[in-house]
Amino acid sequence: MGSFDLKHLMLLFWFVLVVPHCLCEEDDSDDSSSAVYIVSLRNSPASHYYGELREMSSNGFQVKSGGGGGGASSGRIQFHKPRYGNATKTNKRYGSYVAQVHDSLLKKVLKGEKYLKVYSYHYLIDGFAVLVTQQQAEKLARSSEVSNVVLDFSVRTATTHTPQFLGLPQGAWSQEGGFEGAGEGVVIGFVDTGIDPTHPSFADNKSEHAYPVPAHFNGICEVTRDFPSGSCNRKLVGARHFAASAITRGIFNSTQDYASPFDGDGHGTHTAAVAAGNHGIPVIVAGHHFGNASGMAPRSHIAVYKALYKSFGGFAADVVAAIDQAAQDGVDIISLSITPNRRPPGVATFFNPIDMALLSAVKAGIFVVQAAGNTGPSPTSVSSFSPWIFTVGAASHDRIYSNSMFLGNNVTIPGVGLAPGTSVGKLYTLVHAHHALNNDTADPDDMYVNECQDASKFSKDLVRGNLLMCSYSIRFVLGLSTIKQTLGMAKNLSAAGVVFYIDPFVIGYQINPVPMKMPGIIIASTNDSKILMQYYNSSLEVDAVSKKVNKFGAVASICGGLKANYSNAAPKVMYYSARGPDPEDTLPHEADILKPNLLAPGNLIWAAWSSLGTDSVEFQGENFAIMSGTSMAAPHVAGLAALVRQKFPNFSPTAVASALSTTASQHDKNGGPIMAQRSYASADLNLSPATPFDMGSGFLNATGALNPGLIFYSSYDDYMAFLCGINGSVPVVLNYTGQNCWSYNSTVYGADLNLPSITISKLNQSRVVQRTVQNVAGNETYSVGWSAPYGVSVSVSPTHFTIAGGEKQVLSVLMNATANSSVASFGRIGLFGDQGHVLSIPLSVIVKISSNNNTVS
Repeated sequence: MGSFDLKHLMLLFWFVLVVPHCLCEEDDSDDSSSAVYIVSLRNSPASHYYGELREMSSNGFQVKSGGGGGGASSGRIQFHKPRYGNATKTNKRYGSYVAQVHDSLLKKVLKGEKYLKVYSYHYLIDGFAVLVTQQQAEKLARSSEVSNVVLDFSVRTATTHTPQFLGLPQGAWSQEGGFEGAGEGVVIGFVDTGIDPTHPSFADNKSEHAYPVPAHFNGICEVTRDFPSGSCNRKLVGARHFAASAITRGIFNSTQDYASPFDGDGHGTHTAAVAAGNHGIPVIVAGHHFGNASGMAPRSHIAVYKALYKSFGGFAADVVAAIDQAAQDGVDIISLSITPNRRPPGVATFFNPIDMALLSAVKAGIFVVQAAGNTGPSPTSVSSFSPWIFTVGAASHDRIYSNSMFLGNNVTIPGVGLAPGTSVGKLYTLVHAHHALNNDTADPDDMYVNECQDASKFSKDLVRGNLLMCSYSIRFVLGLSTIKQTLGMAKNLSAAGVVFYIDPFVIGYQINPVPMKMPGIIIASTNDSKILMQYYNSSLEVDAVSKKVNKFGAVASICGGLKANYSNAAPKVMYYSARGPDPEDTLPHEADILKPNLLAPGNLIWAAWSSLGTDSVEFQGENFAIMSGTSMAAPHVAGLAALVRQKFPNFSPTAVASALSTTASQHDKNGGPIMAQRSYASADLNLSPATPFDMGSGFLNATGALNPGLIFYSSYDDYMAFLCGINGSVPVVLNYTGQNCWSYNSTVYGADLNLPSITISKLNQSRVVQRTVQNVAGNETYSVGWSAPYGVSVSVSPTHFTIAGGEKQVLSVLMNATANSSVASFGRIGLFGDQGHVLSIPLSVIVKISSNNNTVS
């Protein structure tokens, strides 16, 4: 889900109940029906052989060497290089050769049979996507040249103030020469719903300083009628779309979904702007100015790989093709605000086409960021699984928009709505929609009339100059009724404003602020809505016989919700943000991997919006939208990662992840612990201190990440040894990577990966884990401290060490279970340097089995 609100939740619920096959795989029982399968071959892909993007050096840093590969695309779509004229380094002959090999294999295995090849992959994986029957898929699986065949699956999409909240102007930006240089030269690739290239957030002429040419990037721009030549520039350096899997299923609507990189949804435009939108772009919505917007790395370059669509979401085959192309093009960072619709089946969640393609991307030196998902707050709800992927949860920030209305009985009721207030010092008569009907055209028994969608049903004489009261029902949630329609109707009837009260059936959900061009408010609480209705009904004078209203006695004023309030306690983990522990499989067993990795702002985020975006009805036709979700959190981290990459161009993806993680904050802006919302209903009344399974290492510290002191480094071989250590994984590893586990001298368990966290799903009496840190600063002496998880004793050695620049230090952590417990408990290891560097390493232990009989509940 792009931004999390009740509309998306109820639509998902409706699809599951009414048309389940829209979100599910094809029925495996029908051998004659065709489906898209992703086929991997035993050969290693190009990125494993050639250093066309980056090679990882043994000390944990990356070095740039050459460019990426790319393939030609057929059909009516044209391609052109961005207008800076960067010459491509793409080896098209190799891509064409691989495609011919794939074609030959299909002809050999499926002699004379009908099939349709959808994609040829060759950079991150050697394989293809093909539309075949189940019987044909089984034939392919039996071929000696084929290592793996997986059924395609569906996926879904999961700032004016946040730069200030994160301290960028005086912190991270100042270290890069101000916003004019923040992120310059770094290319962020977005796999999303596309982009609106006409938006000023993506122009390359908004600065006195010309954008540089990103010499290492080799991407191109598709040219179509709705994405014409000139759409790309030195800011937006590449744009493609991928929809072949959807097209083969017959569900692609080229008019609605746009067969081009153009964003007909809004989500992709929003996420790209959060990470890398231009600095100082005025946010004007519904005629109101809400400040100036900026991306986290406003001088970074943007490359778009559209693989998600408004009408159906997306499919793994298209997403893998997008990732493969992004890696070939030479992006530095991939931002994924998408998650699978279900946990991947099989030996482990890590073994799925998307995660395995991303493993190759990490090997190629690309930092990968993914949204945690909007399925919180239940445990094990996270939808981003693998340790090589940096998973981001959503938190609030300190800006809120408050609206309220003052009643004639001196009661003030809070609400939401980005709307102006009524005239100061004046009270207006309240008129309920049911009492404002036009007797000639309206049916008083119409159950939808109170939603105020049709002006012909109302009397203008009764509405004129008054506050019209309308019901915010479940139909607004589902998009069947809209606030925009109500406001247009109220304006036509000359109302002074509109008051929405919540229908009793709409309970326990967050209603985001909605732009309104006239005075208005949504009473978001059912209890407050009852207070309003009680006051209104008690003030009516009704004829005892005819039941007609003789006098409307209730009066009120609307205070307005255009002014932001910055006193909100923040950050806090939003209720929808998906939580750990990381599910290792579909049962699920918990993995010894910490997820999510980090928190970032994700709630009520202003950013660019597509001019034709339809994801939010209330923002249609606007240039900006305020959205919520882990989709908005992930690009915050992608932008900050660009700043880290800019300062440390030789940092590997794991070094970037380490810098972001170890410097994270565990406290809110008032110095208290970060709190986590624990329920949908009355979210702020159900708070408790956040654990690492809620927030990972903590909340993003933009300035600290640029000066981490020490880093934790993991290599591709470490990840391979980890995958080989999973029970029953040896043939699966071979199928996905073409590599034999016997080539790795030893296996690595999740807790032993050199991550900036320690997670143990089952501590059987005692265990020693080690971590190795490398100094990326000057000589420094560190002291080590820790707090132990409940039911566990901890000791770390050494407790003091001195480390020179570039040197490494091994830390040994001994943990003993002191009591039996199946309840997760948490601690932390701190490294305190005498030059000011402070690193925090979260400890998480779930099941504890002690040698004694003490039990902790």
